[in-house]
Amino acid sequence: MTGIPRVLRVAVPSPLCRLFDYLPPPGCDIDKLVPGIRLRVPFGRRHTIGMLIEVASASQIDPQRLKAALEIIDEEPLVGRDLQQLLHWAITYYHHAPGDVMFTALPALLRQGRAPDVAQQMLWRASGAGTSVRPEQLARAPRQAALLASLQGHPAGLTADDLTGQFDFDWRAALRTLTARGWIEQHAVAATSDGAASGGAAGLTAERGPELNAAQRVSADRIVASLGSYAAFLLDGVTGSGKTEVYLQALARVVATGGQALVLVPEIGLTPQLVARFEQRLGITMALYHSGLTDRERLHTWLAARAGQVPVVIGTRSALFVPLKRPALLIIDEEHDLSFKQQEGFRYHARDLAVVRARNAAVPIVLGSATPSLESLYNVAQERYQHLTLKARAGVAEQPQVHLIDVRRQPLHEGLSDSLLQAIARHVALGNQVLLFLNRRGYAPTLLCHDCGWMSKCERCDAHMTFHLRQQRLRCHHCGAERAAVEQCPGCGGQNLLPVGEGTERIEQALHERFGDTRIVRIDRDTTRRKGAMQEFLDSAAGGSGRILIGTQMLAKGHHLPGVTLVGIVNTDQGLFGADFRALERMAQLIVQVSGRAGRADKPGEVLIQTHHPDHPLLRTLVHHGYARFAREALAEREQACLPPHMHLALLRAEAVDRDLPPKFLSAAKSLAQGLDIAGVELLGPVSAPMERRGGRYRAQLLVQAGRRIDLHRLLAPWVPQLETVRLARKVRWSLDVDPQEMV
Repeated sequence: MTGIPRVLRVAVPSPLCRLFDYLPPPGCDIDKLVPGIRLRVPFGRRHTIGMLIEVASASQIDPQRLKAALEIIDEEPLVGRDLQQLLHWAITYYHHAPGDVMFTALPALLRQGRAPDVAQQMLWRASGAGTSVRPEQLARAPRQAALLASLQGHPAGLTADDLTGQFDFDWRAALRTLTARGWIEQHAVAATSDGAASGGAAGLTAERGPELNAAQRVSADRIVASLGSYAAFLLDGVTGSGKTEVYLQALARVVATGGQALVLVPEIGLTPQLVARFEQRLGITMALYHSGLTDRERLHTWLAARAGQVPVVIGTRSALFVPLKRPALLIIDEEHDLSFKQQEGFRYHARDLAVVRARNAAVPIVLGSATPSLESLYNVAQERYQHLTLKARAGVAEQPQVHLIDVRRQPLHEGLSDSLLQAIARHVALGNQVLLFLNRRGYAPTLLCHDCGWMSKCERCDAHMTFHLRQQRLRCHHCGAERAAVEQCPGCGGQNLLPVGEGTERIEQALHERFGDTRIVRIDRDTTRRKGAMQEFLDSAAGGSGRILIGTQMLAKGHHLPGVTLVGIVNTDQGLFGADFRALERMAQLIVQVSGRAGRADKPGEVLIQTHHPDHPLLRTLVHHGYARFAREALAEREQACLPPHMHLALLRAEAVDRDLPPKFLSAAKSLAQGLDIAGVELLGPVSAPMERRGGRYRAQLLVQAGRRIDLHRLLAPWVPQLETVRLARKVRWSLDVDPQEMV
């Protein structure tokens, strides 16, 4: 090649909002290099993995200063054109560093430069001769009999992990004996997550589901009719209305026609229930993708989906970027949930990006929720989404009766009113289950010295430390700091320390004292730290073994607890007057979601909500007229206040150990923005964050708002690169959050 060689423009994982230019490696055929492949490149004093974005004819940097890439890792792109298009769109929309965005889409092992090979996994199954062996033939070898019976019941085969989890004896000795007799054989398959063999539908038979009611049938038919083209549906169904059955109807058609579907859920805890139900109904092995899996398991799922070997992938937020060879349908369950918004680094919203991905791939997307976000309802009003509604519960179940308990001037027993305690006793006496919801774990939100007024505050945050009675620890639920609970007041030396307020641990203790013979189960982050504990608690609760369930937000999301007939919401008042303008919306969604756990079977449900503000207008609207009416009134209030979705926001945050640096950096950033003179954009701040000090760092923020989205991005596009040039930019941590979901 003569003249100046062409230049490789590479995305490298770094906080810098630009691409980096490299020369091709010596001897490389540059015509074979295509966007989406990985390269190993020198970066500063180290070597790193980059992704090729384009081959350019020239560079703005002197060619003599350019370094050559060290190695071409891939011969073909890791991600297809559709995902590349989505990621380039995300870079432009979120104004985030290209390297961070591109590598977010890859499993950790691929980011490290591993080869994209699907590893082989060994499974054992009953041989042809072994399938006909009868139990009595192994009557004198019970371990061999148990092992062979298990393998006979799993024609697709079981892995070593499966067998270890199933048997508490040395199954390998029994395996060797059965193998020697020719009754068990070993085979290798391409592995996906959770030990499932790719395409491993063998041994699974699709079961017939219940007959859909009229509303479910209309919704399912409209989704199925849209397969093969882009359409966005908001499936707005009350709790227990059978939204999952609608999903299953659409998924069954996708599977039958050889397509692939992606289902996103907000929490890992929801995936085991969905997986079991989907496998049972669709007759296929599901593929999982979430942070609870190992790096190897996530890589298996990612590569198997990319190769078209798995028909349905279920995962949390990060599964949005799993490639599909034959995409046909996207489903976002509980679309309103805040978990779909990434709050650190690349601050994308998985729901919003999923809509873009569906549009690019020309496939339908279904957003399901009993409490749709105000943004999604606004998109329905703007005719961007089609509205599918399920207004009644499926089967014989009816909506629970909801009542407010005015606790003003009433005696409270560790936060519980007499009315609520009497209702608990009544429902337990009838053999039913009760669920109490309090979104605050620990024993008490703080310790107070009755003598001098000292309170247990975190030394690194503007927050109190929560008292945990059982461990006798004080913990900050914001930064994670903890220390032993004090026995004497650090301020005055007194010993009259009082726990102030209620947490789930305190409610549990109070109920043990009042209902001593009743089994009480507490489900929060403190009791479910052990792997698998959450599912064990849920299985126990669903089975009815716990008569009184106490939980935080973990219990509010989609869990089916057929024995629960009473839901008691201990305190709603926190959400009524929150600093964030979305606090009321979040409160309403939580109330409706947790209320939906009551009366899901053939017994009527009851919901009691304790409050000091029973006359709050939006709370009364929610209780007496339902979420749809609440949402309409809340949207009207947002419009009057010029708040999203009627206004478009971006939040520039900065933090540092030095209290003065964040506001100084933001003031310099504001001056740069004002110098761009973009019409239709307003800058508010800088101001301290609602919690100014967190984790030992002081935080401030600058709000950018615009009535038109295009005006907001006309400012952000030139402004963000300029922020890197601000003198204080290297002395603070700063980040831009487009469409922020939390203002804290």
